[in-house]
Amino acid sequence: MVLGFGLVSLAVDAVSDGARPLAGPLLAQLGASALVVGLVTGAAEAAAQGLRLIFGPWADRTGKYWTFTIAGYALTVLCVPLLAVTPVAGAAGLVLASVLIIGDRVGKAVRSPAKTVLLASVAVPIGRGRGFAVHKSLDLAGAFAGPLIASAVIAATGSLWPAFAVLAVPGAFAMALLFRLRSRVSEPQRAAEHEVPEAPDTPGARGHADKPAERLSSVFLLFALSAFFWSAGLVAFGVIAFHLTAAVDVPVSAVPLVYAAAMAAAALGALASGYGYDRAGGAVLLVLPALVAVIPALAFSATMGPVLAGILVWGVATGIQDSTVKALVADLVAPARQGTAYGIFAAFEGGGALAGGALYGALYGSRPALIAAVAALQAVAMVLLVATVVRSRRRPGAEPGPGAQPGPEPE
Repeated sequence: MVLGFGLVSLAVDAVSDGARPLAGPLLAQLGASALVVGLVTGAAEAAAQGLRLIFGPWADRTGKYWTFTIAGYALTVLCVPLLAVTPVAGAAGLVLASVLIIGDRVGKAVRSPAKTVLLASVAVPIGRGRGFAVHKSLDLAGAFAGPLIASAVIAATGSLWPAFAVLAVPGAFAMALLFRLRSRVSEPQRAAEHEVPEAPDTPGARGHADKPAERLSSVFLLFALSAFFWSAGLVAFGVIAFHLTAAVDVPVSAVPLVYAAAMAAAALGALASGYGYDRAGGAVLLVLPALVAVIPALAFSATMGPVLAGILVWGVATGIQDSTVKALVADLVAPARQGTAYGIFAAFEGGGALAGGALYGALYGSRPALIAAVAALQAVAMVLLVATVVRSRRRPGAEPGPGAQPGPEPE
């Protein structure tokens, strides 16, 4: 199942991430300023994370994990190719592009909690850190291939719109593969139900899924709060792409290549942190705020060398956030609550992403102020993350030392 969903994610990420590095240049061509680019891309990431607060509990209540998964993938597969029509949409082009860019990420919010519940369940025998890392690596292979496809099309045609149109091909393949997988695999809820602990004192064994927050442990909420602060400093790539084309004079056709390099770094970050998590537990995540803190100092330089280094660091941080972070969430929450937990956790990340988009857009012209603001946010994130790791190891059922797999905290 991990490999099956990984292959679907590979194809869909070729679509979504093929378009993602072009969001900034496209919006700029349609007349957007740096602030507008920051707000749109920040809102898109906020939608991708924050709306999971709705769709995570909804999936838990209905148990229709496949319905949410298919609907979310379909939304992305439709929105991205439609970006091809925005340059000919006249005055409405900027608004339409903004809606479609956000729509793509809404699709991410619809499908992610349901899909992640399944992955958390089936990855237990091989280790959740490893399971999420392997899945994320396949996912990032698509994120690497998509920008290469887009770059090749832009180089051949000299225009942005054909690059969006051609991404309909991997999108169609992804949907065909997803429906084939659906015909062979039972509802994910069954796997989750089989894992519900028998102990009556676990959060997942009491209450109902329509009460998403009241049964979640305090250490989980502490972890979610730390995610808000690191997400506020982890800039959306659209702003970096805007900087590449506006300040570093990088050709638009080269932006997807740079993004592909970031995705390769993300795959390495996911694998390294995932395998490290299975050995050392949540302490491996302490590197995340440190990575985020150095991104603006490098990525918004005036020369290509530091910018490229910053983009690679951004990729590593993104890979860790999208893989190993989810493994710790799964270990902090009972299986019957995981869809809800992923939704709430993503809402904190989404709120941080929206705040970060506005922050980067507003302080883009003042690099020292931007660096200082992000450093302050990551200092807070580090304190909260250290507290999360310490408290998770003190909970009943959590074994000290490397490889500990913490269980849900009793209320």
